[in-house]
Amino acid sequence: MSAVEIAGAIARGPLHNQVAAILVGAAATAGFAGGFVSVAPNRLVSGIPVVLWAAAPAGSGLLAAEGAVLLLLAFAVPRRAAHWLAAAVSGAALLTTLTAAGQAAANLAAASVKPPYVSLGAGFWVIAACAALALIDALRRAEAGMLAQLLIAALAVTGVVVLAGTGVFDTLSLAREYASRRDVFAAALVRHLALVAAAVVPALLIGVPLGLVALRRKRFEAPLFAALNLLQTVPSIALFGLLIGPLSALGSAVPALGALGVGGVGLAPAVVALILYALLPVARNTLAGVGGVSAAAVDAARGMGMTHRQVFWRIEVPLALPVLLAGLRIVVVQAIGLAVVAALIGAGGLGTFVFEGLGQYAAELVLLGALPAIAMALAADFLLRLLTQVLRRSYSP
Repeated sequence: MSAVEIAGAIARGPLHNQVAAILVGAAATAGFAGGFVSVAPNRLVSGIPVVLWAAAPAGSGLLAAEGAVLLLLAFAVPRRAAHWLAAAVSGAALLTTLTAAGQAAANLAAASVKPPYVSLGAGFWVIAACAALALIDALRRAEAGMLAQLLIAALAVTGVVVLAGTGVFDTLSLAREYASRRDVFAAALVRHLALVAAAVVPALLIGVPLGLVALRRKRFEAPLFAALNLLQTVPSIALFGLLIGPLSALGSAVPALGALGVGGVGLAPAVVALILYALLPVARNTLAGVGGVSAAAVDAARGMGMTHRQVFWRIEVPLALPVLLAGLRIVVVQAIGLAVVAALIGAGGLGTFVFEGLGQYAAELVLLGALPAIAMALAADFLLRLLTQVLRRSYSP
């Protein structure tokens, strides 16, 4: 069958996957019209956009072939094998996009006397987002299980690590910024994780009892959640600022706390603010989870002679655990994001790069702080979601 006959068959055939067709169209438009990368002599000068087919001819050809396969699969009869093939092609397209960015930077560097500053352009982000969304859509249609999702995520991470290890990204300005700040970046990443852990653990220790109080003593429910809801309405920067005065006074009044680092700036106000923001989802999900346990299960446990404490730990907590983990997902993702803003008050973490980049008009520095934070949030959400699904299946009748 000729190419014309194939095109005619596609035009006459029914479109079974509109999402994939739209994503392929958006990626093709970005590849032909949008700047895949931008090149400049340094970070202070606006870059000149370079389209994909001009910057990385080999990568553009491979991406075109992968896009054509996805478009053909959009017209194919919806079967699980076709969805899995679409997932494989979408994942390959995502890795091809990353490789093409590295190839584009290397090609532009080879054509210049002085190493240029090659940044990722809008076309790159659109194509990468379309490939990722096509992968997610294909997995959803294929009804991929938890182990399959975990395996695919591991393969994707492994692919990126392998590409980075082979030096594909070395010429990109983002990789050059990372290389010049490798030690500082590692310290900032550890600091960010410490901020999140220092906020989540106390939030659980405080929020869970508050949710139980609201459940057992209904008269406290309305005022408790009114106060917690009010805390959520306060902007994060404003809350950090409001804590400066009280914590400074506390550190001065109690020298022992001041010696531990309690003060108006730094770790203390950041952790306190993150804890306050985390209390509402923890308390709300505790109330919903434990309160949603079947009354018949509780009555049966009491009929077997269990005490209130035994009913709580052996019946209510296990059955409510999926809902509690759903609240933990919200808390962890929220804490990872808000910890970036905490760099404004000297708490450190990945937000240091974000605000340094904003002050220097350096987009790569912003990405150096933002991309790891986004990756951490997605990884935490993914792993906790998988754990929640496991628990739901374990305790489902």
